[in-house]
Amino acid sequence: MGGVPPARSRPPVHNEVAGTVDGAVVQAGVIHGDVHITGSSVRVERDELARTADELAEAVRDRWLEEEERRRIRDPVPLPVRWGAADDGLMDHWANIRLAPAGQAVEPLELAGHLGLITEVYRRIPSGRLVVLGRAGSGKTVLGLRFVLDLLAARAPGGPVPEMFGIGSWDPVAEPLKEWLSGRLSRDQPGLATIGPTGETLAATLVAKGLVLPVLDGFDEMADGLHRVALRELSAISLPLVLTSRSDEYTTAVGRTRGLTHAAAVELTDLTLDDLADHLLRGSPKAVTPEWRHVLAELRRDPAAPANANLAAVLTTPLMVSLARTVYGEGDRDGRDDGPAAGPAALLDPTLFDSPESLEEHLLGSFLPSVYRLRPGDPRTGPAHRWDPDRAQRWLGHLAGHLHRLGTRDLAWWELGASVRRSTRTLVIAFLAGLSFGLVTGIGNIPVDLVATSRGLDFAVRRGIVVGLLHGAVAAVAFGLVYRFADGSEALKPSPVRVRVFGGLQRRGAPFTARITSGAVVGLLVALALLLVDRLLVPRLGLDDGLGGGLLAAVLFPLQVGFSAGLVLGLMTWLETPIDVRAAVSPADLLRSNRANVVSHFLVWALVLGSVAAVVHGFTGGIAGSLEVGLVFGVEGAFGAGIGYGLCLTAWGQWAALARIWLPLTGRLPWRLVAFLDDACRLGALRRAGAVYQFRHARLQDHLTGAPTTRAGPSGAVGIGDVGTGGAVSPP
Repeated sequence: MGGVPPARSRPPVHNEVAGTVDGAVVQAGVIHGDVHITGSSVRVERDELARTADELAEAVRDRWLEEEERRRIRDPVPLPVRWGAADDGLMDHWANIRLAPAGQAVEPLELAGHLGLITEVYRRIPSGRLVVLGRAGSGKTVLGLRFVLDLLAARAPGGPVPEMFGIGSWDPVAEPLKEWLSGRLSRDQPGLATIGPTGETLAATLVAKGLVLPVLDGFDEMADGLHRVALRELSAISLPLVLTSRSDEYTTAVGRTRGLTHAAAVELTDLTLDDLADHLLRGSPKAVTPEWRHVLAELRRDPAAPANANLAAVLTTPLMVSLARTVYGEGDRDGRDDGPAAGPAALLDPTLFDSPESLEEHLLGSFLPSVYRLRPGDPRTGPAHRWDPDRAQRWLGHLAGHLHRLGTRDLAWWELGASVRRSTRTLVIAFLAGLSFGLVTGIGNIPVDLVATSRGLDFAVRRGIVVGLLHGAVAAVAFGLVYRFADGSEALKPSPVRVRVFGGLQRRGAPFTARITSGAVVGLLVALALLLVDRLLVPRLGLDDGLGGGLLAAVLFPLQVGFSAGLVLGLMTWLETPIDVRAAVSPADLLRSNRANVVSHFLVWALVLGSVAAVVHGFTGGIAGSLEVGLVFGVEGAFGAGIGYGLCLTAWGQWAALARIWLPLTGRLPWRLVAFLDDACRLGALRRAGAVYQFRHARLQDHLTGAPTTRAGPSGAVGIGDVGTGGAVSPP
């Protein structure tokens, strides 16, 4: 079992080699325990599920190892995060935690430990349920990350997979925990959206069979009023888990209850000066080390001095120690010698910082200017990565404000457009869709009129411009309405995980009927509008070319377009499939996959519209004419309807229109957005969490959202509040 305790409803099953599937032991392809052998199909299904769990474990391990390296947790030595048993009133009865039979007396477990012992402490808990409490920045997330990696290192093949989930976005009123966990797994590992033999997604099956051990990080970040509801929901399920929370929020939620049922609880302790000395001294350049020695010596010499007491109180959490090391960890300071005030000694100046809160705000406000300040020899000195510090703060401030309005910590690239007001989004997408459709139809009419009429170039150009403007206006209205409707419809909502068109396994049941019907109705109405424009308005402007055809053509055209549009949406819904469990687990990977998917959409639009038009024209014209009509409709379908469809109904299309065009155009995000987000991860401002980005710490996101005023940082860097660019940006 890889050291993971079973759910409390089952007796412990120990096996050093085999893994578990739903409480049964899987060994050499034979299943014992709760599930009896019924044939080769059962063995195959269980083996497939075990292999899926192994693939998930590999993906999770790779992702969190990379994250640990980015966070420099072990550079040069990890901070000694320690904990002791929490107050007895915050945990369940020991008899429940130890799954003791009725009437049996039990003793408390020894829960104290440090970062290297987290899995050992967890294995002592028979129920497999642990609550980790601590102050903001005390190391709860770091502990969760180390727990996941250590447990994965000891995991047996086919055993449960530990994975971290930011629980702050869970709404326990609207969604059961297991469904929410399945949805998050499918988002971060698109291959798990595949439908398995049970008729559920692989993600849902893994969760239901106990093959996922959730580490639920950030209970305190849930919306106000949901903590007690969430605690009741978590207590109602028999699922091993680890829950992290700030102490105050969890204490309030527990009230006079048993807390999380069957759960032990530990609380992180503050760092001491001895704990952080090695981390600061060995992690700083040699030119800065003497300054830190002076600061630490002062804190030891006179701990009661107000300035010393303030700094000592701040440096009790790993977050603040990490910020101090980053802000004051550069010996060069851009080649300037600003004197002692520019170094760590400034933290002891009572005229600059009169409280622990002012020190914390200073470190938070100086962090971004410090990491975005270019230095000699910096590998980011290439032209592509010379982000202006002030602009970088403004862009990150916009992202923080966007997340604040959504009430989440997860920065999803496919939701960046939501930072723009819906009316503005609708206008932008309608304009771009109308522009593409108008250009295609306008330019396409010119050669047709030149070849098929004798009116000359002047007439062809004038008619092309007018038809392009009128058709573009119709398309803009149509696609604008489609986007407005789709923005509030689950059936038409763009999904960031539909990334492979041809081949693959079945994904979650898709709304075929809704999409086919929507496509057919919209296609029919748009075709009718275009027909009215061509038959009634264009002739009144003296631009009738006589190529519109008779009554039969007028009847067939809307039916043909409506049938084609419905067929396209139906084909796309049927053909799109999840990708491999081990692929596309980063935001950039998903973005590239969705971009390739949009190209496939263009091809489908071209083939369907072209083929249907050619077949319909074949009843009234010759083969050559049918081929010409099919080619024209195919090109116009790909670049006219295809682009409009992509903008309205695909995640990448909306990303391109809003996050890559509109937001950079209005100065709220950079033009090279992907490079900026990746650099923010490398610099430590953001982190990758599966398919989404997150701010490195909730305190940094909150600081950017509130934009508190901070004093000048080292080397003249200013805090967020000084430049006035870090606050929440209201949608235009």
